[in-house]
Amino acid sequence: MESFIGQIMLFGGNFAPRDWAFCEGQLLAIASNQALFSILGTTYGGDGRTTFALPDLRGRVAIHEGTGPGQPTYRLGQSGGNTTRTLKYENLPQIPVKVSSANATQTAATAGASIATPGTTEGRTFTATEGFNTAAPDVQLNPATSGGNSTPINNMQPYLALSYIICLQGLFPSRN
Repeated sequence: MESFIGQIMLFGGNFAPRDWAFCEGQLLAIASNQALFSILGTTYGGDGRTTFALPDLRGRVAIHEGTGPGQPTYRLGQSGGNTTRTLKYENLPQIPVKVSSANATQTAATAGASIATPGTTEGRTFTATEGFNTAAPDVQLNPATSGGNSTPINNMQPYLALSYIICLQGLFPSRN
């Protein structure tokens, strides 16, 4: 089966087969690759007079060009994304903190009702400490401040390294 010039595919070997090249952004001479240049042009680089570039897919994931439903538009040759990301305070959502209590009134327990006292209790009375106080709070809650040390975190999806290769010689693709 013969491949189309400009066809890109994944390859599991550590070499590019005959009539194929790795997609590593290398410059090729237009004079010796006219058919491929007529398909790629300078989309991926080159001066367009004597050279043009192959796509550079090292460390990249291919995405279909165009606009999908509810998606942004991706132009042919456009690249983007990051392998690491540094989270900033502005990237984190605010977490509102509310502290409330039930409507409580200051009360005292009945003497001897809640705490046992060792030894004899004759002539002694028990006074419980007050359980709740409805006075205004004297503690101010402040939002958390940013911390950390600005170390980037890994932003990579799970991966398996293979080689992207592009067909240099083969069938010229006809347009519909």
